[in-house]
Order: sequence, then structure tokens, then C-alpha cells
Amino acid sequence: MRMVDLIEKKRNKEKLSKEEIDFIIKSYTAGEIPDYQMSALLMAIYFNKMDKEETLNLTLAMRDSGDILDLSEIKGIKVDKHSTGGVGDKTTLVLGPMLAACGLKLAKMSGRGLGHTGGTIDKMESIPGFKTSLSMEAFVKQVNELGIAITGQTGNLAPADKKIYALRDVTATVENISLIASSIMSKKLASGADSICLDVKVGSGAFMKTIEDAKKLASAMVEIGKGAGKSTIAIISEMDEPLGLAVGNSLEVREVIESLKGRGPKDLMELVYCLGSYMIKSAKPEVSLADARNMLEASITEGTALEKFKAFVKAQGGDENVANDYSLLNIAPRVIEVLSKEEGYVAHIQSDLVGHASMILGGGRQRKEDTIDYGVGIELNKKVSDKVLENELLAKIYVNDETNLASAIDDIYEAFRIEKEGIKEPVLIKEIVE
Repeated sequence: MRMVDLIEKKRNKEKLSKEEIDFIIKSYTAGEIPDYQMSALLMAIYFNKMDKEETLNLTLAMRDSGDILDLSEIKGIKVDKHSTGGVGDKTTLVLGPMLAACGLKLAKMSGRGLGHTGGTIDKMESIPGFKTSLSMEAFVKQVNELGIAITGQTGNLAPADKKIYALRDVTATVENISLIASSIMSKKLASGADSICLDVKVGSGAFMKTIEDAKKLASAMVEIGKGAGKSTIAIISEMDEPLGLAVGNSLEVREVIESLKGRGPKDLMELVYCLGSYMIKSAKPEVSLADARNMLEASITEGTALEKFKAFVKAQGGDENVANDYSLLNIAPRVIEVLSKEEGYVAHIQSDLVGHASMILGGGRQRKEDTIDYGVGIELNKKVSDKVLENELLAKIYVNDETNLASAIDDIYEAFRIEKEGIKEPVLIKEIVE
């Protein structure tokens, strides 16, 4: 096989076979195909697209390019979830202990954040002593004993995706459904779970800005999961305003603990209950969605989810006292209040602007090598549809280094759109794709 022939084939809108895709991925990962030829192929795929079979074969080839985790020593059905990313998204840290309290096994590999705020790993590292690097033996043992473990991604998980994504990023070929879906699912399939729940975000703070694009991505990923023999479901959820009230690593961990104590924001808990219900049903088909939700709610009211969280933190070297002493989170002591300049109703909160405010304060990374300030961020006091008075509190800014404080304040004012007429509370769960 010659790469130039395969580029020409895709340029002419022809279908690539499994053998051809396997050759491309194996050869490129091994360094036998140069970047300029892979770039040409990616551009041909970008314009001419891939069908469902090609997308599945691409995903499986990328999955097989590195390690595939063997979780067979973990007893029972292993569940995993993935979010396409959003501002204030701390869902995993609320949901994980709840699922474990309900008897499920969450064996999750998570990454660091790039952009708005930290990823799940960054949030957990804001807890003193928390270790996010576990050996495979320790990872399996902890999931068997506690029902939950979260660790950083291994260096050799779907290495083809890492190489291809870096190339897509600099060749303007990121925004293609097949390439996005195969990138996400290759890592999920390599992570070894039996059941995968996907939270596909849509809106101003999400990669997918329209419901049509979100549906296409969700459907593509569900098709891939099922084609690979995994129970897979996608929930499309709104990211037109930040999820919950807290944006920033330590602030979000505090909100996680408050949620496990039964004091979580309405939208965050609605999403957690929706995702969790489907995940329980995937592992226990005999349980109805209504009963699954009752199980999750009971884990909060009975305190079992909070106890799981504390045990999980302790097992990974963190200080479990953080659940009762938020001063251990080292949240920035300087707090700036952003007050409304007018009376009305909150019509919109631009998620990416709130995320940007947190990032420039130090709460996120503009480059992979940037160091995160865990203590900074934004805490909203109003959500979309809320009434607001002139000089009433819109948000609090937690800051250590004031270099970019003025810009962060400007971001928050620009993010809030206040109108005279009230609007309905937004619908959080847009669609379920099975």
C-alpha cells in the first residue's frame, strides 16, 4: 500500500477499507508516514467525511495503537463517563461517589484541563495530598474495595490519537464529526470499561455550539461504542451558562462536597441524577430509571455518597477532613464582588467568558506547561431566569494575583445579559441518544 494512493482515494470521495485504515494508523504511529501526508489525508477527510463503518474502523485502529487496559480483575460491570467539556463541569466528582454508594464500579482515567478551568485531575489535586497517579494494581484494588478510583491517563493510551490530534490542531481539521468522535472514543474504548455514558455539551461554553452538531457527535459516538460491543448512551446537556455556581478548581471541589451534603445547585444535581440513572440501568438492566434515581437520591439523603467521597480521597492520599474543613482547600482570600448595574432578569450568561475570567486569574491553562492556581475562580450568585436588582451581587471573583483582575471583571459584566422581561428557566437535558 502507498499512502499517496490512499490520499487520492479519499480526495476522490471513495471509501477507505479497514485494512487501509489499519495501515495508515499503524504506519503513522510508527513514524513511517510523514506529517505532510497525514495532513493531506486529514484535510481530505475533513471535506469528504467518513461513513459509519470508516469512523468505527478508524476508532478501533487508534484504540489498538497502544495499551488497552485489562479491567477483568475488577468484579462486576465497570462503568465510565465522559464529558465533552464545559465551564463549571464537576459532574464526575459528584456522581462517582454516588454510583459507588449504589454498588457500581467506576474505574476512570481522566485528564488535565486546557483552556477554561482545570480538568478532573486538576480539581482533585487541589485537595492536599491527593495522588492522581496510581499503579494498575492499586487502581484495580481500589475499585474492587471502594467502587471508585480516578487516575491520570497512561502515557501509551491511544498514542495514535495524540499524534493525530496535535496535527489536526495546526492544520484546521479539528471540526469534523468522525475525527472528533474517533478521538474521544478511541481513548474510552482503550480504558476498558464495559459501559460508557457520554455527556455531550451544547451551547456557548461548549465545543458544539448547535443542537444539530451535538446530535451528530452524540450519534456518531454511540454508534462507535455499540460497534465495539460496549453499552453506550449519550445525554445532550446545555452549556449556555456555567454548570452549577462555581468555576475554578478549589471552588468546584467545595461545591462537590456541598452537593454530596444535599446542598448542590439545581442544574448540577439534575444532570448528575440523569447521567447516574442511565449508568445504573446499564449495569443493572432490571432496575428502572425511576428506581435508579431513587437509589441516587438515597445516597445523598442517607450520607453514603459523602462517606464514599471521604474514603475515596483518603485512599488516594488526600486529606479527608476537607469534607468538613474547607480552609484546607486554600481558596483565595481576596474576594471581589461584581454588582449589577441595572435591574431586570438574567437572560443569558456567556459560559466561555466566565471560563476565560477564571483562566486569566490562573484557574486554567492557556498552554499545557502553565501552572494552575487552585484557589482562584468565579462563584456565580445568579443564574439564567433569576431576577436581579440594581447593585445586587452577580458574582464573586476569588483572586490571588491581581494582574488580570480588571479584565476578569470586564469578562463577568460582558457575560451577563440582563433584560427587562423575564424568561423561562432553560431546559438542561436536551436529548437522550441511545
